[in-house]
Amino acid sequence: MTLRCRFAPSPTGHVHIGNMRAAIYNWLFARHHNGSFLLRIEDTDRERSTPEAVQTVLRAMDWLGLTVDEEPLYQSTRRDAHLEAAERLLAEGKAYKEDKGGTGRGEAVIFRMPGTDVTFRDEIKGELTKKAEDMKDLVIVRSDGNPVFHLANVVDDIHMGITHVIRGDDHIENTYRHVALYQALGAEAPAFAHLPMIVNAQGKPYSKRDGAAYVGDFRDNGYLPDALFNYLVLLGWSPGDDREKLTREEIVSLFDLDRVRSHAAQFDIGKFEWLNAEYMKDLDETMYRAELAHRLRGAGYDVNAEDPGLVRIVPLMRERIKKWSEAVDHCVYFFTEDFPFDDKAVRKRLLKDGAMTALAAIRSAFADAADFTAESLETALRETAEREGQNAGVYIHPVRVSVTGQAGGPSLFDLLEVLGRDRVLGRIDRALEHYG
Repeated sequence: MTLRCRFAPSPTGHVHIGNMRAAIYNWLFARHHNGSFLLRIEDTDRERSTPEAVQTVLRAMDWLGLTVDEEPLYQSTRRDAHLEAAERLLAEGKAYKEDKGGTGRGEAVIFRMPGTDVTFRDEIKGELTKKAEDMKDLVIVRSDGNPVFHLANVVDDIHMGITHVIRGDDHIENTYRHVALYQALGAEAPAFAHLPMIVNAQGKPYSKRDGAAYVGDFRDNGYLPDALFNYLVLLGWSPGDDREKLTREEIVSLFDLDRVRSHAAQFDIGKFEWLNAEYMKDLDETMYRAELAHRLRGAGYDVNAEDPGLVRIVPLMRERIKKWSEAVDHCVYFFTEDFPFDDKAVRKRLLKDGAMTALAAIRSAFADAADFTAESLETALRETAEREGQNAGVYIHPVRVSVTGQAGGPSLFDLLEVLGRDRVLGRIDRALEHYG
């Protein structure tokens, strides 16, 4: 039997990372076992499941590389099959009609729970049981004639031949009812695996209030898809060792449900940003330059990927840029003289007593340097500091703020070499005039 699992989102305009992690786990499980990964768009809520909302789901999956093995199934096209199943249950006495709420708008179809305890084995949490007295009969077709989620979900999983249902543990209560529906319809229930919740630092469900919570947020904020894929996999699963950065091929080869933990997983933005930065460092040189140039052009700078200046700054930026959305801020001073100054850095480094004296001394040393290389500039600065009986930092910090507007950044001497003598001396002169 070929393993078949699916991702079955209800498009609402956003794709939460918890839902996307479920999609990733289904994809990995299918790939690991040489099975099929399917997509079902549960679009029966016509007000919320707009074409735009559906496209948001498809874009998120495409961005993360979650390829599907068959054409997506749109649940709205299966309404007749859902109603036929309800009629069959009615005919067999496994369901009945009732005017719910006394509205007079028609009769809802109610599934008759079997009156016995329902037990299933969860692939992550083990055997789970719900007592018969704790399960009420279930509406499966509303009074307006529309099938509800429970019926459509089960009927479509049977139709698609789904062998494994991997979804969040907020569905456990639904699963008891779905198991009963499978039995009533004479179908074998798939294996179920319920994933732990993603929580914030306080142990509460992770939401938009905690930061980026939707896949689109991470894409728009300049994170890399491979980094998000990798991190979401680790929220509930472990490779069995201490590795945190794994290739997709490694994850596919190692992934299985027996390593999925049953307790909640905390989303740590600091750890995720570290991982994203590691992926940034590994980007292909050509790809890195192309994206950096794209970002700079978007900010109004006339730059292309082959500009010699851009080629020279890429090695300096790799250690600094943790996500693409901060790229322009980190390197704007290479492309314009009208770059912003950080107020705190100015107060601390340029308005400090003695800063202008130190800056004037180093300006003279740089002007006299035989060549304007990182090595010669560092030698000139350190010799000046030694001659004046000062720590090198007395000169390094005001120079950096003068020529970049920032308190931190890549190696000062490397960036000075890239900027060149004329621009460096001109910027130091500007700082001396303005703050002296």
